[in-house]
Amino acid sequence: MTVVLQMSDPHFGTERPMAQGALERLCQELRPDLLLLTGDITQRARPVEFSRAKAFVDKLGVPAKLVIPGNHDIPLYAVATRLLHPYRRYERAFGAAQDGEFETEDLLVLALNTTRRYRHTNGEVSDRQIERAAQRLARARPGQLRLIAVHQPVAVTRKADLENLLRGHSKAVRRWSEAGVDAIVGGHIHLPYVLPLHERRNDLPRPVWAVQAGTALSTRVRGGIPNSVNVIRTGQATGAGSAAVVERWDVDETVGLFQRVASTTLA
Repeated sequence: MTVVLQMSDPHFGTERPMAQGALERLCQELRPDLLLLTGDITQRARPVEFSRAKAFVDKLGVPAKLVIPGNHDIPLYAVATRLLHPYRRYERAFGAAQDGEFETEDLLVLALNTTRRYRHTNGEVSDRQIERAAQRLARARPGQLRLIAVHQPVAVTRKADLENLLRGHSKAVRRWSEAGVDAIVGGHIHLPYVLPLHERRNDLPRPVWAVQAGTALSTRVRGGIPNSVNVIRTGQATGAGSAAVVERWDVDETVGLFQRVASTTLA
């Protein structure tokens, strides 16, 4: 079994010490194998924000990390930096802002950088990224849970969030479904949910899920939902064998702990 902690949109610069402490305790309890950080690490891509973010991530002590930037991780007001060196500050803290991969016997995660310096908040997945990810999915081992991580969502629950959809998502979901993806994991809109895309679209040849995370640490919570993270577990026993499970953990401010509030089996 592999355990993944998905932490999204911490927005360092607006982080809450209470939530930080609670997440540290959750990591000590769960001992995840992978920390999947799906963007908007900082609020304004300031060096001090990246420094605080890196210190916190290192403190969690998770053995493996897979990190992608969000739109907030590119400077907004430092125009010259945005145009000439959009990822310089990010890369000093977290390494190259490029697509990444994590693999175990029962898990394959492909993380794609969907930010663009010429876009303010919207994300984009290129044809090259779509095809490269599809070809890697096709080489996955039998029995692996196959995840793709992006920052912006590929499906939303509210009409107001339609403008936040990842550009190119429709083509990407179709192609990745053909290649064998199980779920597409994201953040950006600070709302946690799990959606069966195969029930929304009749053009998908296999079940595909959209897994969204809330904001892990920021004061910028939405929809009345507190700070929230996802825990993804492979190889969970079910009546029909084994399956992957996505758990939503929300912070309980009365006790200063993250508590499991929902669980979805990815059939």
